[in-house]
Amino acid sequence: MKIHRIVILAAGGVLLWQLVVIATGAPAYILPGPLPVALAMVNHWPELWHHLQTTLLEILAGLAIGTLLGTTCALVMALSPLLKRWLLPVLVVSQAIPVFALAPVLVLWLGYGMASKVAMAVLIIFFPVASSFYHGMRRTDSELLELGRIMGATRRSLFYYIIIPSALPAFGSGLRVATAVAPIGAVVGEWVGSSSGLGFYMLHANARMQIDRMFAALTLLAVASLLLYFVIDTILAKTLYWENQKDLIHEKAL
Repeated sequence: MKIHRIVILAAGGVLLWQLVVIATGAPAYILPGPLPVALAMVNHWPELWHHLQTTLLEILAGLAIGTLLGTTCALVMALSPLLKRWLLPVLVVSQAIPVFALAPVLVLWLGYGMASKVAMAVLIIFFPVASSFYHGMRRTDSELLELGRIMGATRRSLFYYIIIPSALPAFGSGLRVATAVAPIGAVVGEWVGSSSGLGFYMLHANARMQIDRMFAALTLLAVASLLLYFVIDTILAKTLYWENQKDLIHEKAL
């Protein structure tokens, strides 16, 4: 996304926020305006920055571990039909149980430190990465596979040189979704029990009726999450450049 578009969207969001405050006449303890929130962010920046570092570390650790586990699970299911029959139900069950309901259990087992928040993020990230990558490998073009067999490619060669590259766009889509939802796990874990992080900060600011500080933390979390998404999206766009060329051709055809 172009920088000027981001600036226009941000300015439009702030303007809409201010218009809602004016139109509803909401008191500051219900919905503070952009200016009080910006002042709170400036005045309490050292404290906010400390909590932001904790939350970002939890998100990045959860994203790395969840992506690694999801990719491994997808590869194992694609390589072994026997293991797939055992792992696929586990993959489904991992999402059938509400992840938010597991937060108190994870805090009980792993404590109030970073481990329980990372585990929450991993549980949320794992499924979109594993399912997208696995189904991407299953949707490999049969004509490409047949061509590889005609040219004498082994099963391993087919897997490494045709199946995996063909599934990378689907993996990229799953990773984008995982990046977008990764902050949910970390923040929910901080709400259940923690001593640091933006979720912890927002919870205590709300309890003390420091609504401007709560909104400042929420705004900072939203901005950091968007920046993280754009970084991952840019890396994927440069890595999977052939997929972007297909998209451009499709857009021109329409």
